[in-house]
Amino acid sequence: MPLQIGLSEDSRAFLEQLLGEPLADPALWCEALTHGSTGEPRNYERLEFLGDRVLGLVIAEWLHERGTGNEGKLSQRLNALVSRDMNAAIARTIGLGRHIRLGKQARDDGGADSDNILGDVLEALLGASFVSRGFAATRALVRQLWADPVEGRVGQSKHPKSALQEWAAGNRRRMPHYKLIARTGPDHAAHFRVAVEVHGVGEVEAEGSSKQEAETAAAAAFLQQFG
Repeated sequence: MPLQIGLSEDSRAFLEQLLGEPLADPALWCEALTHGSTGEPRNYERLEFLGDRVLGLVIAEWLHERGTGNEGKLSQRLNALVSRDMNAAIARTIGLGRHIRLGKQARDDGGADSDNILGDVLEALLGASFVSRGFAATRALVRQLWADPVEGRVGQSKHPKSALQEWAAGNRRRMPHYKLIARTGPDHAAHFRVAVEVHGVGEVEAEGSSKQEAETAAAAAFLQQFG
């Protein structure tokens, strides 16, 4: 499928919903969504460079404002919150992948679901926001998108599934992947066996009376074994 020239109507609608306002400079936002594989003269790299710094500043300010933890703890949380895996997870949550403008080969190779590309493009959007809307509006956007990870105390002890996700992000690993191994028993007394894997680290299985319970047990067992 040939690459559509300029920002598509679908992507414009996506961005305007994300920002809560009309786009003032569609060409800038098109640049933020454009990967170098397209061969176009302007791609997201410069905006990603800027957005990375803006994100770090906003999160650092936010953690300082919350007033908990010494410098070491704050740095640990900051690293987890701005990690490539965390950015990619947030990008997937908002459905960013389908709006990334990729060359045919990069798209065929799965670029729209690449952690690196998703994280970079999300940062490029923050860079575009800073250029076109200023720091205050971009800070508000970051606080909107990162609300759950920050309020969920990324980098601190919490629910095993969240703790495992944060451990993976802090150690520059892919997000944990859960898969159902088996479901046995009648509906009123079902039993589940689930595996959780962190790529490049290992896999652990656990059981429970619900899928959620089994996933929680697997996450706790993983942290006990590998954390």
